[in-house]
Amino acid sequence: MDSDKIYLRLMTEEDTDRIVAWRNNPRVLHNFIYQKPFTREGHLNWIRTQVEPGHVVQFIICEKATDRPVGSVYFRDISPEHKKAEYGIFIGEDDAIGKGYGSEACRKACDYAFSKLGLHKLILRVYAENQPAIASYEKNGFKREGYLRDEVYTQGAFHDIILMGLFAGKQS
Repeated sequence: MDSDKIYLRLMTEEDTDRIVAWRNNPRVLHNFIYQKPFTREGHLNWIRTQVEPGHVVQFIICEKATDRPVGSVYFRDISPEHKKAEYGIFIGEDDAIGKGYGSEACRKACDYAFSKLGLHKLILRVYAENQPAIASYEKNGFKREGYLRDEVYTQGAFHDIILMGLFAGKQS
């Protein structure tokens, strides 16, 4: 799955230590609804119970020029019956922020979800205050579908969550 700056490859068990480090990066953790420390055992369990049975497809985002892994994009709660899944992404390497990797990974991954997984709809949840992420999602065709006030309690406060959706054939 090549593109201009990045390519996606399927995540493997060998990526575990890197993913654990990325997910525990305070910048990454701050934007996740799930705020508990991420562990190696937890990630290996995720692979066994979610990835291997096909409930999740997870990719590693790699810089094309260097082959360096910089983040991850994934689909969780894949429902073949309803032809939908939840989209998630994070850039784990601090120096890879602001280079357009997230937007490019979003386009490539969503194309995969619609063309290879046969999905009709992708949804995502994002903190309402995370304006850079919302702008990136909207740039890639996601539309706001709902606004949930005081939906989660993290970081010592209640936070609003925006629900967004993207339908097959509607990407920018």
